[in-house]
Amino acid sequence: MFDNKTNNFWKSFNFILLLVGSVFMVAPLFWMVSTSLKSLEEIYNGEFTFIPRNIQFSNYSNIFDIVPFGTYFLNTTVIAIIVVLANVFVNAMIAYAFSKIHFKGRNIWFFIVLSTMMLPGFVTLIPQYVIFAKLGLVNTYYPLIIPALLGSAFNIFLLRQFFKGIPDNYIEAAKLEGANHFQIFYKIGLPMVRPALLTVAIFSFNAVWNDFLGPLLYLNDERLYTLQLGLQVFQGQSTTQWNYLMVGAIIVLLPVILLFFFLQKYFIQGANILGDKDLK
Repeated sequence: MFDNKTNNFWKSFNFILLLVGSVFMVAPLFWMVSTSLKSLEEIYNGEFTFIPRNIQFSNYSNIFDIVPFGTYFLNTTVIAIIVVLANVFVNAMIAYAFSKIHFKGRNIWFFIVLSTMMLPGFVTLIPQYVIFAKLGLVNTYYPLIIPALLGSAFNIFLLRQFFKGIPDNYIEAAKLEGANHFQIFYKIGLPMVRPALLTVAIFSFNAVWNDFLGPLLYLNDERLYTLQLGLQVFQGQSTTQWNYLMVGAIIVLLPVILLFFFLQKYFIQGANILGDKDLK
């Protein structure tokens, strides 16, 4: 058994370790905010300062005059909402089928779905682009949205584990009342796996909100640009407008932080419950 002095030492050591780690985590964010409040002259004067000498709050309003950042924000928001809703609903339906509907070859098909997780996304990048190009969908939002309607192996696996936790007695009782599988899925299944649905929503939102490669490949019209493409406007061949680039980065980062802040309880709950599930 450890005595009190030893316990206090390790508590203090852990506290200091977490404090140092927090400083290293927060420092880049603080530098980003500081740079966003500086003028371009102060950034390139060769002196390193964390606190701006002349705070430029106007950077946050000027960015909307330099580029149509509001349009980029709206475009990204529309895509994110559609993709998140599609991801949650489609993956939930597939996961429910794999967990509560008994059909021939169910385990084999589930194994095939899981095996796609070992396939890098870059392998399918060119074939996918060729397909959308032949369909005439390049320079539209369809290539960014349609994949969300086809399911995701990880999300299917996560949601399946939660659906398996629903007692079969509930399903049988609903069937006796005349409910079909879709009614059971919608009225019983979805409410009981809400933490997992919110976890999938957070992952999906974060992925599409920060997606750069997809819009870069498929979008050519500047009016269709997303936030990630809009940030590249401030990176020139010779000079980078670091102050406006950091302003844009903060605007992009803020919704992700707010989303996790308000939904972290459900996200952590979902992760904890998933850790208790078996893989059968």
